[in-house]
Amino acid sequence: WDWRFTALLAAATGANWWFAREIARSDNDRRRRRLLRWAIAFDLGLLGFFKYYGFMVDSVADVFESFGLEPELLLIEIILPVGISFFTFVGISYVVDVYRRKLEPAGALDFAVFMSFFPRLIAGPIVRGSEFLPQLHPPRDPKRIEAGRAFYLIFIGLAKKIVIADLLATSLVDPVFASPQLHSGLAVLIGVYGYAVQIYADFSAYSDIAIGVALLLGFKLPDNFNAPYTATSIGDFWHRWHMTLSRWLRDYLYIGLGGNRRGRLLTYRNLMLTMLLGGLWHGAAWRFVIWGGLHGLWLCIERWWGEARTARGMAPVRSTAALRTAQRIATFHLVAIAWVFFRADSVGAAWHMLTRVVTDWSGETSVVTPAILLAIVVGFAAQYVPQRRVAVGVARFARLRPVFQGALLGFTLMVIDALGSEGVALFIYYSF
Repeated sequence: WDWRFTALLAAATGANWWFAREIARSDNDRRRRRLLRWAIAFDLGLLGFFKYYGFMVDSVADVFESFGLEPELLLIEIILPVGISFFTFVGISYVVDVYRRKLEPAGALDFAVFMSFFPRLIAGPIVRGSEFLPQLHPPRDPKRIEAGRAFYLIFIGLAKKIVIADLLATSLVDPVFASPQLHSGLAVLIGVYGYAVQIYADFSAYSDIAIGVALLLGFKLPDNFNAPYTATSIGDFWHRWHMTLSRWLRDYLYIGLGGNRRGRLLTYRNLMLTMLLGGLWHGAAWRFVIWGGLHGLWLCIERWWGEARTARGMAPVRSTAALRTAQRIATFHLVAIAWVFFRADSVGAAWHMLTRVVTDWSGETSVVTPAILLAIVVGFAAQYVPQRRVAVGVARFARLRPVFQGALLGFTLMVIDALGSEGVALFIYYSF
């Protein structure tokens, strides 16, 4: 995107490799802890300067202005380097794992490949050293490449991105979020549903394509999504959505804060701080903080409710189809409400969207077309397809002769191109 930012990636690579090597070499616990703090400070310093400098200056200026003061603060226009959020987290996890003696330090070249591995560099998945580095050593046999699964992931990713995500973005989500006052409450509500499907289809598409391309190179990356809108609770949602980030936040932030080892109130605090910082990681704006705070609040409520039932000696609720359906509907709507803050241009715009849904159902609904409704339904329904059926289809494709595989892939690509809208928008997570 801009060749000058390769120096930033090189600096992050060199610094994290050096810190990890020195931590591994040292037997002095105080020095090891000091090196770990310096490494994390270096990584967060890079991320903070490039991603949050403007946000912090604007926030300080707002505080001064609330007291009638107008200070002259230095505001520098900084371009966000593509992928900095992801390779920063990769670097931190590597150094922490070496510090915890869960991982042996890698050679400089191996670590550089790990940090800059292009399929996942820009938008994940967030891969750990223990998952990737061992794959560099044994030679990869081209005859053992999982080409069937790789092509399935790449083409299902293209379909989700081009046919579903971009259609919803251009025809529904963008116009509704840009001018909600021009649309009825029903159209705004469907726009909220549409964005929930769009961001899933868009981000899971990138992850699918990244995992598929890596497979073609002989590397296995961890899965990042598992039908998140089939979740029956917010906790279950975070076990299914952006799973590599969820595990990163749990292992390197939540547990680092103390996890659930220091009593109930501190557990709630740790949950809330983890989700607030997870929200801020997504973007330098208060709307992302609110998004994370809502998820943190709901996780705390779920935990409190479970603990309260246990303390009263109440038996676990018997799971039935009706109960699971109700839980899925409730969970999805809680997630969708938070998505409004994630997508809107400001906190005020998000609040205007939500109030319009419940107060004014007059206005235009022309953006809601049969094609839009079909895309939303397909985006939901696809998550309920049993994985065993997908595995059977992939296995049958893998057994075809190469000429038939090529013909089928070519035909599929023509269908995707015909159904998709003109042009392809940037992936949403390129902004983070």
